[in-house]
Amino acid sequence: MGGITKFHPNRFVLLEAIKASSNDRIRELEEMAVIQDYDNPQEAWNGCKRLQKLHPTRELYVFHTSRSDVEVVEGFFSGIRQRT
Repeated sequence: MGGITKFHPNRFVLLEAIKASSNDRIRELEEMAVIQDYDNPQEAWNGCKRLQKLHPTRELYVFHTSRSDVEVVEGFFSGIRQRT
């Protein structure tokens, strides 16, 4: 993520995985493209949700550029979560 960090320091970035692989439930992003950068995490997540709704097959993530790794733990969602 070095190049992304250089061009978008201390920012939240919306990324699209161009090339990724999975190993032991860890998704490793090998090639990625920055869609947009943001000051605020909520704006970044809102942008991600909007784009995901329009293009549900795209693999999108939000990261802060202070992170040195770009691994994602794969999880499975089943059912509906409700706040109590």
